[in-house]
Amino acid sequence: MVENGWITLDGEVEWQYQKNSAFDAVYGLIGVKGVLNRITIKSRISPEDIKKKIETAFQRNAQLDAQKITVSVNQGKVTLLGSVHSWAERDEASTAAWAAPGVSEVVNNVTVAPW
Repeated sequence: MVENGWITLDGEVEWQYQKNSAFDAVYGLIGVKGVLNRITIKSRISPEDIKKKIETAFQRNAQLDAQKITVSVNQGKVTLLGSVHSWAERDEASTAAWAAPGVSEVVNNVTVAPW
């Protein structure tokens, strides 16, 4: 919907990148004053499957010590707990979590504890 230069996006997608892409597609258009992105993320997979996909991604990633990060999922909200050795590892944990289908929010409570 467009009204007085303001765009409102509504709908459902399965991935965060789809929500971001919809926003990116309209944000820079001439005459746009602002965008309200009300698109929601709806997953067809269970929270247990989301958790498993994130943990598997952690194990595949050479930068992450997967044993030191725990993952919990509640209605698309992913919470990461644990500790890593660098900010890059912490950021990589968030990136891996966002890459899973059905994730609508990531709370990264991972701490950085250098060697």
